[in-house]
Amino acid sequence: MELTCANHNNHTQTEVDPKIKPPRQPPLADEPVQKFVRHYDKEPFDFVSARNLSKPTNVIESTGHLIKGCLGGGILGIHEAYMKAGLWTSLVLTVVYGFYITYCVHLLVKSAQVLYQRLHVTTLSYPDVAEAAMEIGPFPTLRKYSKWFRYAVDTVICIDLFGACCVYQIIIAKTILQVAEGVDDDINRLRLYVLILLVPILLMCMITTLKYLAPFTLLADVFIVVCVVATLYYSMRDPPPISTVPAWKDGLGLFEFSGIAIFSMEGIGVSLPIENNMKDPLKFSKVLCASMCVVVSFLILVGFFGYWGFGELSESPVTLNFPIDSAFPIVLKCLMGIMIFITFALNFWAPFNLVWHYMSKKHDAKRHWLWERVYRAVFIVAISAIAIGFPNIGNLMGLLGAFCLSNMGFIFPAIIELLVIWEDPGLGKYKWRLWKNVLVLLVGVLFFFAGTYSNLRGLISNLQ
Repeated sequence: MELTCANHNNHTQTEVDPKIKPPRQPPLADEPVQKFVRHYDKEPFDFVSARNLSKPTNVIESTGHLIKGCLGGGILGIHEAYMKAGLWTSLVLTVVYGFYITYCVHLLVKSAQVLYQRLHVTTLSYPDVAEAAMEIGPFPTLRKYSKWFRYAVDTVICIDLFGACCVYQIIIAKTILQVAEGVDDDINRLRLYVLILLVPILLMCMITTLKYLAPFTLLADVFIVVCVVATLYYSMRDPPPISTVPAWKDGLGLFEFSGIAIFSMEGIGVSLPIENNMKDPLKFSKVLCASMCVVVSFLILVGFFGYWGFGELSESPVTLNFPIDSAFPIVLKCLMGIMIFITFALNFWAPFNLVWHYMSKKHDAKRHWLWERVYRAVFIVAISAIAIGFPNIGNLMGLLGAFCLSNMGFIFPAIIELLVIWEDPGLGKYKWRLWKNVLVLLVGVLFFFAGTYSNLRGLISNLQ
């Protein structure tokens, strides 16, 4: 560094070469330290080659994982959704929602991959993407809320997955009730079986590692495929004329259908973990399209033929509509109940670990073993209490779809993409990128309010 010093009137003046940047100063005590730092390198960061994965997945494996992530217990109640909105209306909307959800997942993953390059990182979770997009985003006044955006994503994910556990517990209880007593419409007996399940579920969820539970996921997927085939077989044994099946019901039923359908096919929560583990993450769009084609096809098969064949008196889960006069459907119901019981523990593991990440900081590390199990018990009791209070599978799934997935699947991805593209590449001619995301946001807000209202109304009206 060249310095020229001159003394004039006992004052010293220093000229610094303008080409030399001053050293970076540490943040002031009252300034928040940024978790994510944007890099302005001219050369893009190659996050694909920089990834160091011990067991990366290829396109086919990733497609299988995404199908498993999207297809859960929701498919067992999709026929009830068709019953609420009408046969042909539901068929068309299932395809429309399939395209819409696919596009919103694409928005999230594409935004994440842009952030990889800007932050020089190789992977990000959904909450990471939300926090990073706002923290390095174009609006300085919003950056201080980046942590709250992360907490919002975490909260919605937990509500969605814990809510799915409520649905699973009701499905298991209804299956036991029908197989054991031959009835499926006694709500007080159903609540009793939900209460009885509290103890075995509590014991199962004390398992704190996936090592002993993960092998059962493949069996659960096999039984879902078997249920799809069995639904086609039993529903088409003596179906009514298709012209007698209502094509449209009403607006309230439409929003109830929307919540259940979105709950049944939404896989945005597992999309980034799958992309993070891909050998070639730039091919995720192919994985997404192939997976959603399979998911939508399965939902149409169970929903369309289930409602057509079993009619207005059909029950959820769809296995309750299978006959009980032969051994195969009874065995299938029992095995499906066992698989959903194990799936409950798998589904509980992810959101509880997220909650425990925050709660563990409040306790002495030496007593974490005890407190973790105390919190597990508290959450299981709370889930069981909700299932006892609202033992309605259809409306409960619809409420989760409307309340959680309208935010997680539609509203949050649109906000994230706006934050990422606002400055680079910009909003485009006539600000088309802005209006596109505003439309996505408006649809998400409509689903949130209308779907939440209609399904809450259904839950309350079905209380006895």
